Formats: sequence, C-alpha cells, structure tokens
Amino acid sequence: MYHYFVKQQVKKSFELVNQRRFSELINDMVLNVRHSFAGDHALGGVRNDQAAVKAWLERLARVTPNLNITIHHINVEGWPHNTLAIVRWTATATLENGDPYVNKGVHFITLKWGKVVELDVHEDTLTVYNGLEKQYQAGIQEAKAPQIIS
Repeated sequence: MYHYFVKQQVKKSFELVNQRRFSELINDMVLNVRHSFAGDHALGGVRNDQAAVKAWLERLARVTPNLNITIHHINVEGWPHNTLAIVRWTATATLENGDPYVNKGVHFITLKWGKVVELDVHEDTLTVYNGLEKQYQAGIQEAKAPQIIS
C-alpha cells in the first residue's frame, strides 16, 4: 500500500512539472534537496537546495515552453525512511523552429518520510544539447546560459 501512495506522489509531481506549478512541486522536497541533470549545457549540473531547483525548473519552462513529460513506468522500492522511485519517461515538445523534440530518460528519486531528498536525472544529453542549440538559434538566449548550480 505504501508503494502505491509513492507512485501517486510521483505521478502528481510530473503533472506539476507539465503544468508549470513549481512552487507546489518543491513543497514535497527537503530544503537541501539534491538535483542532478546530466550534460554540459544550460540544464546540466547539480543543485543542492530548493531555491536552485525552482530556478532550474523555471529555466526549463523558459527554454522549452511546451515541454510535456509522459511517464511509462514507475518502480518503487524501500520503506518510508529510505524509498527509491525509478521513473521511465518520454519528454516531447515542439521547438521554436518547428522541429519536434523527443527524449527518453529515467529519474531516480530518493524519498525519506515522504519528502524528496534526491533527484538524479538521466537522459540523452546529446538530444538535450541539440534541442537547446536550436532554441538558442531561434532566439532563446537562456538556452546557452551558464548552469544553475548551488
């Protein structure tokens, strides 16, 4: 039953990303949450607090304004004091130049007592880089901004 509730919490968190409701999303994170996103680009790097994660999410929305993430599978392991949710997903968008953006990835989400303590995101970093490059070429300057790190 516990794993069912965690799956529902994870589904809700992805819905909040899709709806750009980031303030609500970070409420389910500890203050010193660790968020890592692979790649040497404007979305890459590691953040270590809620404020930096929120700034990163806001950047994500600006550089990919119509991004939508679809969950394919959630696996939950562990108990309330140490839970791991593994989420397989596909992200899609239409870039500013009209090109489609499609990327598949996995989130490893660690929770303790219902709060997210770590988000480790793995995706095709070349696809992210190329998508950001196209967004930059279309006039979204932030697509080449320095990483948000804390």
